[in-house]
Amino acid sequence: MNILPRQTPPRAAWALEQGGVHPLLAQLFAARGVQSKDELDDSLSKLLPPDSLKGAAEAAILLADAMAAKQSLCVVADYDCDGATACAVALRGLRLLGATRVGYVVPDRVVDGYGLTPPIAQRVKDSGADVLITVDNGIASIEGVACAKRLGLRVLVTDHHLCASVNGQTVLPEADMIVNPNQPGCTFESKSIAGVGVMFYVLLALRAELRQRGVFDLSSQPKLDALLPLVALGTVADVVRLDTNNRRLVAQGLKRIRIGSLPIGVARLFVAAGRNAGVATTFDFGFALGPRINAAGRLADMTLGIECLLTDDAARADELAKTLDAINRERRVIESDMREQALDIAESLFEEGADAPPAISVFDPDFHEGVVGIVASRIKDKLHRPSFVFAPSAAPGKEHELKGSGRSIPGFHLRDALDLVAKRHPGVLLRFGGHAMAAGCTIAEEHFDTFEAALSQVASEWLDAATLTRRLETDGPLKPEYRRVELVDALHREVWGQGFPAPTFSEEVEVLSQRLVGEKHLSLKLKHQGQPIDAIWFGHTEPLSAKVVLAFRLDADEWQGQRRVRFLIDAAQT
Repeated sequence: MNILPRQTPPRAAWALEQGGVHPLLAQLFAARGVQSKDELDDSLSKLLPPDSLKGAAEAAILLADAMAAKQSLCVVADYDCDGATACAVALRGLRLLGATRVGYVVPDRVVDGYGLTPPIAQRVKDSGADVLITVDNGIASIEGVACAKRLGLRVLVTDHHLCASVNGQTVLPEADMIVNPNQPGCTFESKSIAGVGVMFYVLLALRAELRQRGVFDLSSQPKLDALLPLVALGTVADVVRLDTNNRRLVAQGLKRIRIGSLPIGVARLFVAAGRNAGVATTFDFGFALGPRINAAGRLADMTLGIECLLTDDAARADELAKTLDAINRERRVIESDMREQALDIAESLFEEGADAPPAISVFDPDFHEGVVGIVASRIKDKLHRPSFVFAPSAAPGKEHELKGSGRSIPGFHLRDALDLVAKRHPGVLLRFGGHAMAAGCTIAEEHFDTFEAALSQVASEWLDAATLTRRLETDGPLKPEYRRVELVDALHREVWGQGFPAPTFSEEVEVLSQRLVGEKHLSLKLKHQGQPIDAIWFGHTEPLSAKVVLAFRLDADEWQGQRRVRFLIDAAQT
């Protein structure tokens, strides 16, 4: 592990500090690319305008016409947290704006696969819908959209994923309208907006269209900001890059949650997760609420997650939140068993005397396809290699197929790697898709060895020793005057996440004492800048040397009614 300090542009830090930003926050923000205090203004008026999102205005006209004609609308969701929140935002928002006939369909991960497929289009038609709206999917659903059109449905695709490509050429579905910042010709600055954010923007455009039609005016129009807690949750849980616009959306959602202005289902999820909504953070979204909603799509039916976000009945919300929590506990057990087995297989590839592979592919007939992505992420985190985990397909008649999910490291574009594997070995990949850091594919079981060798070959060509060495960027040493509980709380209130990482500091410290707690965590007493400080390294059991360079985050620990600063250790220099 190489621990490296980030570079902080001194002029940007100085400008922020002169604008009244706390010196530590000025340093942190400048190191993350913030150049002016204006970028830290998270007011709604600073959001990018809806009319800059290609297709949003035309989508608003389509929806407004359908609502005026009392037509039935059906949302086709996705089975992850972004898709679930996008679906809930769509239904809540459309109803707020006057739609009276709105329903939804969510594919089953095992039976239906991903996106708008022809069978899903048929289900929408059979439901009596006139207009089909995709959220967080659809941009690559060429056949599904074509089927929907043949069935007489009008189709609005709202998505944020990359477009499909055939022989290097972008291919778009023949929908009536597409709203996606990553489609050709769209100049919307936030290319990283999540699916739930795209749907929120469509609703903003629809409200403007209805206002122009005289349905309501500025004083009487519905307030869509009630949807922002859901937008914030889906944005963080989908691990999209938190650019300036996304940080504003998340900040606005957090503000409402902290004052108790949130859907009852979200409130009950906080309770089920043992978290305090009054001091909600992005950490809660990514590691507490998001996994509980995602668990429904992995092991059960995402309808449970969507209904939890849609209900306004407290008793129903409590029941659904507890159900989701129970499913997540089951997911953790399955994941834990699979992770240990998968890591054993992966680590055997690194045995002494063997060349460490540049990419890892793992399969076992007993693996569960619902958690392959999580396990791949764990392997990637521990071994710092692009990692794929495969499980047998649970779909009827598809038992000979393997469903794989991969996670990557910086410098290795996973989706492009799959594309190259497909070109070099035609027929091995039955289906594939994804992004730079996460991708999925389906292969025949008999082709696993071919896939494993092919992915490793691409990795050996694209990755060098430097890329394969784990690096951790930090914010350097922490001044002792910043070890204050109120400053820790201030840091926790900020919006951190993908592309805007939470503060991590690093420096050499003296280890005064260390002991194991709970048999798997290392509790430490350190000397930092001449003063003693408590620290803990969760999930780490190996003792540290007397002096060591550590990377750590700040936390406030409560003991006997007193709150004290402690360090959460992330890594040690090796």
